[in-house]
Amino acid sequence: MSSHSIQIRINGRVHQATVESRLLLSDFLRDEAGYTGVHVGCEHGVCGACTVIVDGQAVRSCLMLAVQADGCSITTVEGLAAADGTLHPVQQALRDTHGLQCGFCTPGIVMTLAALREAQAAPSEERMLAALSGHLCRCTGYQGIRRAVRQLAGTPAESAHE
Repeated sequence: MSSHSIQIRINGRVHQATVESRLLLSDFLRDEAGYTGVHVGCEHGVCGACTVIVDGQAVRSCLMLAVQADGCSITTVEGLAAADGTLHPVQQALRDTHGLQCGFCTPGIVMTLAALREAQAAPSEERMLAALSGHLCRCTGYQGIRRAVRQLAGTPAESAHE
């Protein structure tokens, strides 16, 4: 088994490690770096729970090897809130609209919407919903999540359909 030295900036902090070639980024983030907000559901890139932001792009960390992230900057859900505890606007919208239940899918949803908002200051409701189409939630029925998206888009609740 071959090993590689990597250096990754996670939530602004540099992490150096020697990892096996086949180690998934999701496993590195959780088990080696301690960022347990990265949830691993399907391990096939289908559910979206493991989504993180890699160099500005939402990425399924279960589909990327840790060695592929060498030299990259990664943001996990733990890195979104401000140092004073103020929630990121996506986190606040989900909180305001009760857009979560068990919370397993929540980090991936948050990271996908946060990456979209980084790339585009005011994405439309339609664009955000399209970005979330690759996320599975087994608890909420999506109504609270959709309300959060409407809040982020500034769409009046009474004018939208669930």
